[in-house]
Amino acid sequence: MSTNAYVHHARPGKAGAPILFVFHGTGGDENQFFDFGSRLLPEATVISPRGDVSEHGAARFFRRRAEGLYDLEDLARATQKMAAFVAAHRDAASAGPVIGLGFSNGANILANVVIEHPGLFAASILMHPLIPFQPTPRAGSGRVLITAGERDPICPVPLTQSLADYFAAQGEEVSLDWHPGSHEIRSNEIEAVKRFLAPYGA
Repeated sequence: MSTNAYVHHARPGKAGAPILFVFHGTGGDENQFFDFGSRLLPEATVISPRGDVSEHGAARFFRRRAEGLYDLEDLARATQKMAAFVAAHRDAASAGPVIGLGFSNGANILANVVIEHPGLFAASILMHPLIPFQPTPRAGSGRVLITAGERDPICPVPLTQSLADYFAAQGEEVSLDWHPGSHEIRSNEIEAVKRFLAPYGA
């Protein structure tokens, strides 16, 4: 599939350095985390796609029927499309480790790609993810950081913990970082992300 499957920003990095994909939340776009990703890994190639679904004008990566109720057929479509997009950019860049960072809806598409395509991402940062179904068991070997709020009404604590437990049970190396708030990103999450990315040059 063409690397132009999504409207996206791209910043070429140093040969052999990581390639970092950043995924926005609902209503965001390719600008939301592009500069942030570039600051996190200054030598990395950074790719930031815009979701191809509109929900009342807000960009998303897949459709939902209601809050927390996903259109699973569209999620499957989006997962395959995103996996192909990631693989194409990885191959074109001749990059090192493939790393993903997503927030909210961006974390959800990233999580499902990691679930369905183990091995594609060496490391994944899921900020406030919600996977409201039981994923299929599979073997994994990557690293996963999940950050979340203890009072997040969109991503309930039990489902966040369940996702962390799922990845750990599949053989992933999992870290979980909480803050006492809701669906917002707080400073301790940023620090957790930096620690997680330290082996890649953060």
